[in-house]
Amino acid sequence: MINVLLVDDHELVRTGIETLLNDIEDIEVIGVAKSGEEAVDAVTALSPSVVMMDINMPGIGGVEACRRILRQDSNVKIIAVSVHNDGPIPHQLLKLGVLSFVSKGSPVNEMVLAIRSVMDGKRYLCSEVANNLAFQGLPGSNESPFSVLSHRESEVVTLILQGKTIKEMSGILILSDKTINTYRYRLYSKLRIKNDVELIRLAIKFGHIDGTLI
Repeated sequence: MINVLLVDDHELVRTGIETLLNDIEDIEVIGVAKSGEEAVDAVTALSPSVVMMDINMPGIGGVEACRRILRQDSNVKIIAVSVHNDGPIPHQLLKLGVLSFVSKGSPVNEMVLAIRSVMDGKRYLCSEVANNLAFQGLPGSNESPFSVLSHRESEVVTLILQGKTIKEMSGILILSDKTINTYRYRLYSKLRIKNDVELIRLAIKFGHIDGTLI
């Protein structure tokens, strides 16, 4: 039996995926979590075979949760689940050790294929992510400028776009205010922007957030 920990901050999504997966003969959802913080604790308590991790969540978020889980145990099999299939996040997660990335719009058979693939120690990427990674850097690919950011800089970007203060970011990432500001101005330099307003506009332009934010 493949034991799955399901992590998503939306109850309706959690319930829907849990119901679908529990209908599969060799898969059982043994626990759910609604935040990255809960996911880290649940992995320790339940030792699931596979973690299905929503990436876009409040608090520390899915990326930081993946980093903390894999830092504790690099053998944990994680499947990232997100509505955003482009930008720097898929690449950053794969570098961290996440084995799979699937879209929230994926059919249940693709999620099952991803689960079985990672159980065999194989990577599995949904077609949209695979195509985006394959074409990154090619002429005319309109590569996102966010792809040049480091993992930690990408985390800071995510928290800025969530409206977090420097103090809140320091608590979430367990870094000093000074270090957060260092990452902030370093990413400004890499993206050739001057402030958070320009960061939001750039994120909207490349499809990382919804234009209703401004």
